[in-house]
Amino acid sequence: MKAKIELEWDDEVIPGAEEDLQRIAIECVKAEGIKSSVYAQLRITDDESIRAINRDYRMIDRATDVLSFPAISCTPEKTLGQCPKKLLRERDETGACFLGDIIISLPRAREQAQEYGHSLKREMAYLTAHALFHLMGYDHMNEQDKERMRAMEEKALGMAGIARVTDDELIALAEKAMQFSYSPYSHFKVGAALLSKDGRVFTGCNIENGSYGATNCAERTALFKAVSEGVTEFTAIAITAEKSAPWPCGICRQALNEFAPDIRVIVSWDGNRDEAMLPDLLPHGFGPKQGTLDFLGKE
Repeated sequence: MKAKIELEWDDEVIPGAEEDLQRIAIECVKAEGIKSSVYAQLRITDDESIRAINRDYRMIDRATDVLSFPAISCTPEKTLGQCPKKLLRERDETGACFLGDIIISLPRAREQAQEYGHSLKREMAYLTAHALFHLMGYDHMNEQDKERMRAMEEKALGMAGIARVTDDELIALAEKAMQFSYSPYSHFKVGAALLSKDGRVFTGCNIENGSYGATNCAERTALFKAVSEGVTEFTAIAITAEKSAPWPCGICRQALNEFAPDIRVIVSWDGNRDEAMLPDLLPHGFGPKQGTLDFLGKE
């Protein structure tokens, strides 16, 4: 099996990006189980160019992050990994099968990397994987298809060694959020960075109030921000402070338990770091994920 991306840059060239994208292409094809030689064309462009392509081919007059145009397909129920004979029939004079075209907006990739709190390398790898799986017959029109496609994307990214967000990156985002802390009473600044299951990062800081009961911890600021945007599944949270270990308080532990009872909690302070799983911090936790609130709302 051999997989390759033919790369064309309209925008600036990112040093080292071609090697990363070639690697992710190989792992996507491996994850799909394709044995034939395949290749795709990838064009890196700007917002205006991808907007024009959207307008001409999809009747959508706006820029998007990525577009994919499959060259071959099986049945709606099958992906290309399930159609080995078709791939062999579609081979060109080089002996390889052309999967289709991919277009990525570099400005949009930069914006999303910043928004989600991870590197441009990670975002470009994800967009490439996402488009390649579209070329191989995956889609996300309904929740079941979306979950199947996302699982394949994460599998390929993991095989390529491209982490979603590293612990160091998560802590750095928490430290950045800490600078916005409003803590005139305790003078104890805290920042938090909450990693969602889909790769987005939501940050928060502690916000104190003259009425102490109205004070909100950094963890809950980040959590409530995420939930208010429709995100309710999380894998890790980094919490950082200047003076001592900022382990979450009891209320924050319970708030996190509501949505992510198995979340990993990383704390850092003054050059130190420690971590624990939430069940160790909140033994015998109760909530909807533990099935201990099933009686609520029932007659």
